[in-house]
Amino acid sequence: MPLLVAVCAVHQLRPDSGNGVTAIDKRPLSGAVRLGPYGVRGDVQADRKHHGGFDKALYAYAAEDAAFWEHELGRELPPGWFGENLRTEGIDVNAALIGEQWRIGETAVVEVTMPRTPCQTFARWVGGADQRGWVKRFSAERRLGPYLRVVRRGAIRAGDPIEVIARPDGASALLDAYRDPA
Repeated sequence: MPLLVAVCAVHQLRPDSGNGVTAIDKRPLSGAVRLGPYGVRGDVQADRKHHGGFDKALYAYAAEDAAFWEHELGRELPPGWFGENLRTEGIDVNAALIGEQWRIGETAVVEVTMPRTPCQTFARWVGGADQRGWVKRFSAERRLGPYLRVVRRGAIRAGDPIEVIARPDGASALLDAYRDPA
């Protein structure tokens, strides 16, 4: 059964040469965490023009995709490293449909709204030699992960099951909705 590996929120705001400040530094939270319309309680989106709001309240990334990048980059990429709020396992987040709904734990329900579009802030976060061409490389692998809207508030925690409860007929697949920025 698919499960939630970690729930992450901003650890600290960091200086960013492009936006002045970034909240990409997410780290796992312990215990039950409340979800509200703007996502994980206590999280921050520093660049609200491109992140956050109702339709981008949460960002999910799969442990399987993180493992791929760990191999590619030759380093550990713990939950939150991709700026994600939810690290999942056992669910192909990139095969989701726009409008698909997931129940997480007993009460929370989220809905897939759009794919992540990697940006230069993300590239700067990756840093070093890997930074050059990162947006194009990340896009080409099509391991983007979805943004999610909170449909029903609730408390979630690492280890909670994730269940796909609705898949709308005729909806676009997440990766079909992606528009490569390159």
